[in-house]
Amino acid sequence: MNARVGLGFDVHALGSDGPLVLGGVELPGPGLEGHSDADVVAHAVSDALLGAAALGDLGTLFPDSDDRYRGANSIDLLRQVAERVHDAGWSVENVDIVVAAEEPRLAPHVAAMAANLVDAMAAAEPGDEEITVSVKPKRAEGLGTIGRGEGIAAWAVALLARP
Repeated sequence: MNARVGLGFDVHALGSDGPLVLGGVELPGPGLEGHSDADVVAHAVSDALLGAAALGDLGTLFPDSDDRYRGANSIDLLRQVAERVHDAGWSVENVDIVVAAEEPRLAPHVAAMAANLVDAMAAAEPGDEEITVSVKPKRAEGLGTIGRGEGIAAWAVALLARP
């Protein structure tokens, strides 16, 4: 088996009037500033997949200078990324995600986030084995921008395989 690992990262400031969306789940609280829905979880996962497959990065594929992506649903963008990865001959094996946020509490929502991410990635691989996704919420304990509640960040690692 040929395998590759990719790392993704995204961070956005809090303060948008729009909804707060993480991993495709709408949560209470102010939204994240961004061109799309600013879903840092979906963005980090997308970049991890693209990096592992050597297919560029999210900002290049869906630039914020293109109004077609204004307010875009990031789970839909992840679905498109997964299709590109699959078309390049790779299958997603697993994704591990860390989300750093002071508020809201994320633990009650991680199962729904993981399910949304799996659904988006699995749509490109019908009939393949189940993709494993782990979402781990963390707090910055008052330290730095994240700890002061000014934004939310996410990191993702993805493992791709080619038979």
